[in-house]
Formats: sequence, structure tokens, C-alpha cells
Amino acid sequence: MAERMTLEEFEQGLTEAGYITEPEDRIAVTAFLAVQLGKPLLVTGPPGVGKTEIAKVLSQVFKAHLVRLQCYEGLDETRALYEWNYQRQLLKIQLQRESLQEEDLFSESYLLPRPLLQALVSEEPTVLLIDEIDKTDAEFEAFLFELLGEFQVTIPEMGTVQAKKHPLVVLTSNGERELSDGLKRRCVFLHVESPSVNKEVRILRTKVPELPERLALQVARAIHVLRESVALHKIPSIAETLDWARALLLMGREDLDAAWVDATLTLLLKSEEDVQAFYREMGAEKLLWEARSAGPEKKVEQHRQARALTDEAGQAAAGRT
Repeated sequence: MAERMTLEEFEQGLTEAGYITEPEDRIAVTAFLAVQLGKPLLVTGPPGVGKTEIAKVLSQVFKAHLVRLQCYEGLDETRALYEWNYQRQLLKIQLQRESLQEEDLFSESYLLPRPLLQALVSEEPTVLLIDEIDKTDAEFEAFLFELLGEFQVTIPEMGTVQAKKHPLVVLTSNGERELSDGLKRRCVFLHVESPSVNKEVRILRTKVPELPERLALQVARAIHVLRESVALHKIPSIAETLDWARALLLMGREDLDAAWVDATLTLLLKSEEDVQAFYREMGAEKLLWEARSAGPEKKVEQHRQARALTDEAGQAAAGRT
């Protein structure tokens, strides 16, 4: 589905679709190359950094239909590729028992396409999103190789089905398990991390345009410190940052203060374990102080240096014993 365009035109398309990128995150360049090379795009990274959104935005940029396969443990080809319409087949057997041939039962008219096959047989431009591939097993990964490498699948009763138009394939992974070399080899690889403060401010200003610039900066800095300086089981996603900003706006806030951090904290932290970790390691007052005083990037680096010194001291002490 490679539509010829320049990188600049592609980046403009992403911007118009509301997806914010920066040169250092390599998202625009890598996605552009995957499209132009006609190869699947494998996007890895922690939950909530915008991996799935890449597929949605690509469907907007190329005016393509989005077909989504949500992966889960135990997913197999009957749920991902196709099933036979057994009720229709049984009815056919009852009506034409004497003259029926086996091949009559296994024709396209009795086939129930699932997402993978839907994307292959579609006659319109299609983006196929295989979301959270790391939740499946190695056997399912191997099953995908034919589709990812040749844009075709084999149905034993019918033979090989080739794509009518090559879909743009996007796979996402949260890193729950290591993906196979065979899958990686067939894809263009992109790793996405949580956004920088500047990028998150741009996201906030794009998605919540009525948010004051001052409050957008305060929110982005506080989120950055929270993600990097507190040992959380689940760090706040971009979507949760947007929810927090909208809630503060709804309550008429123009500045972020400790009382409102405390009042709205559960919009960001979704487990009691993480809430307790926040108050044990930081608290609202310290969060705001660190976000305002030296800038989050400097503070985060200070935290990392302090942890490194602690680790070195521990190793030295262990060596002396």
C-alpha cells in the first residue's frame, strides 16, 4: 500500500492527523520507510506510549480502512484468520446429500474471514493492526511469517490466498516476552518511549487546545518526574496525562498545586500499590518542587546518578566482605 510521497509530506500528514513526533524519536522516519519499503512495522515500548495510535494515524494519513486483531493468550488461526460456516455447510449437506462434492463445501462462500484474512482480501487500502503480539505464543508468531513476508496465507482446503492489495501491517509489543528473530527479520523495527516534556506539552496543546500553556507545561513536567523518579508498577500513559489535564481544566485550575495533585492522583495511578509508592517515595509537594525547581530532566539525571553511586557503594562493600 505504498503511496508515493516525500518524507516532508508524510510528516505533514502525521501533524494534520494530530500525531506529534520529534526528530529524535525516529517515529516519522521509521514509519515512512516501512510504508515505502512495503514492510510490516514492529513497534515496541511500554504500555501507553502511543504504539497503537501509530496504526490509527497511518490509516488517516493514507485514507485506509483499519482492521485490528487484538492479541491475547491462546489466540489461534481460527480466531485470527478464518473459520468455516459450519451451519451453512450442514444445511448444504442436508439439501444436496446425493450430488454434493467435498470441494463444494470448502469454497469462498462458506468462509468466515477473520481480521487477517479480511485485510488480505480487501479491495480498498487497508492498515492491519496486530496489537500486543507479545501476548501470543511462538507458534502463533510462526503462523504469521507467511503473511508478514509474502502477504499471503495458506488455507488447507482452498490453497494460497494472496493479498488483493498489500495492506500496511503494524504490530505492537509491550515486551511481555522476547519476540522471535524470524518475526523481527520480516519487519522494520521501531522502539517508542514515553515522550519528552516538550513533546508532551505539544501533545497536550494539540489534544486539549483550551488548556493554558502554563498549566500544560506544569502537567508535562510533573508527569515526567513521576514516570522517572518513582518506582511504579504502571507508569502514567499519554492517555492518562490527557485525562488529568482535562480534569484540571474542568475544575477551573490555572496552576497545579499539591492539593489538586492529591485530589486527582487516581487519574494517573491505577493501583493502591502505586499510590502508596508515590507517597512513600515522593508526595505531592516534592513532586511539584522537583518539577518546578531545576526542570525534570536535570532532576531525573540527579536521581539516576544518586542511584548509581548507591549501587557502586553496595558493590564495593560486598567486595570487601
